[in-house]
Amino acid sequence: MFPETTPETHRSGVRMSDDVAAAEARRIIADAYKPAPAMPTAYRDDSPLPAFGDTPPVLQPDQRIVPAWAAGTAVAGIGVGAAFVGVGCGIWLACQGFAAVSLTSVLFVTLPIAAVAGVFAAIGTALRSLKGVHTETHHHYRGPVSQHHTSSKTYGLTARTTNQHTS
Repeated sequence: MFPETTPETHRSGVRMSDDVAAAEARRIIADAYKPAPAMPTAYRDDSPLPAFGDTPPVLQPDQRIVPAWAAGTAVAGIGVGAAFVGVGCGIWLACQGFAAVSLTSVLFVTLPIAAVAGVFAAIGTALRSLKGVHTETHHHYRGPVSQHHTSSKTYGLTARTTNQHTS
């Protein structure tokens, strides 16, 4: 294909001795298995870290992802669910002794109890959130003060926001 790089045309008619051929084979094999010089793309320092240093500890504020009322509602829901699973199993076991009870009848007995508990949990959550809505803030100023109030409403499917500025 490429006459200038093909070994036959490069050494046409020249026959190598066995020693030269073995040396050439060793050179070709060494070149093939020689690792390519690579640029390092990462560095890992495996030296042990000090147990303490001269840098003081930094305060890491508590930033929760879930609001406290949502976590409380979730815990209450899990507790109510677990309690009523136990109540349902207890009723089912009690009914097993009296007659062969189907799962449907056990559900009809326990579902109203679970519904009442869910309503109570929702009412408690709503009351707790309403209690936190009323906040009264007192500002004490000294000197000339100018207050600007901004009220905003967000509505609609695409969440359009309108801001109203009053002085």
